[in-house]
Amino acid sequence: NTGRIAAVSDRDAIIALSGAPKRELMDKQNSHELEQIMEGRQIYQYQAGDKAVPVTDDGSKYLVACAAPILSEGDVLGCVLFVGTEGELASSETDYKLAQTIAGFLGRHMES
Repeated sequence: NTGRIAAVSDRDAIIALSGAPKRELMDKQNSHELEQIMEGRQIYQYQAGDKAVPVTDDGSKYLVACAAPILSEGDVLGCVLFVGTEGELASSETDYKLAQTIAGFLGRHMES
């Protein structure tokens, strides 16, 4: 619905993807920076002037536009991401709220 690349990761790698060829991101190791976002337990949204955060460590062109950690009973299970390439990282308040809502839903679903 957003026209963006959407992805879900577990703590290690991208496990679901929409809007990009699967071979480019699926099962690729999360970048160290993305792991730090998850561990920080806060929603990340790229702002102009920020250093871009790579999605994976393999040198791919994909960068994090917005990321919401998936939390269940205080544990980080993964992350909901909106992804872009350089020059396509600006995300809206709608993207932010959507990532937050999806991550919250997934976290609650895992508690059950």
